[in-house]
Amino acid sequence: MFEVLVFVYENYWRGDACPEWEHLERKLNLVGFEAEEIQEALTWLTGLSLAAQGSHNVGQGGKDGAGEGTRNRPELTTGLQLPELLPPQATALPPSANSMRVYSIAEQDHLGSECLGFVSFLESAGVLPAHMREIVMDRAMAAPGDPVCLDDLKIIVLMVYWSLGEEPDALVLDELCDDTRDRVAH
Repeated sequence: MFEVLVFVYENYWRGDACPEWEHLERKLNLVGFEAEEIQEALTWLTGLSLAAQGSHNVGQGGKDGAGEGTRNRPELTTGLQLPELLPPQATALPPSANSMRVYSIAEQDHLGSECLGFVSFLESAGVLPAHMREIVMDRAMAAPGDPVCLDDLKIIVLMVYWSLGEEPDALVLDELCDDTRDRVAH
């Protein structure tokens, strides 16, 4: 699944540049990905699209800046055509500045200490705000692996940035794309 996600990230500048499901599925088949891997990735991307659309509602009272008629349309975030699944009241309040995220046992087990430490690092560096962290956590919990490996989590973080139409700054991108196993400690 992660190879498909990397292909999508590398070939479509932003989520809204991604074609509809049928076109994307055909393209992935032509490239040579297996049908099961494609379906798993498309299911995962559907969840990402819904989560990203929900994050646009956080703190905006349900308005995404494009008017009432677009609030419940996840395809505006990723370019993918999805059903109208979000009710009009599906909004959340932004977290308090003094709030603290406590990870459930299931999250701790599924992500492991290395991934949770990396999420904490990104948060403390100020590059993973609370709404994005929650999307990362949601999509990481939907990812295969027990625990999820750090390289897969980095792909998930990149896909969250991608789905929100944001590009991480150069230092974050370097941290997400660099293979840290070859680094020498000073």
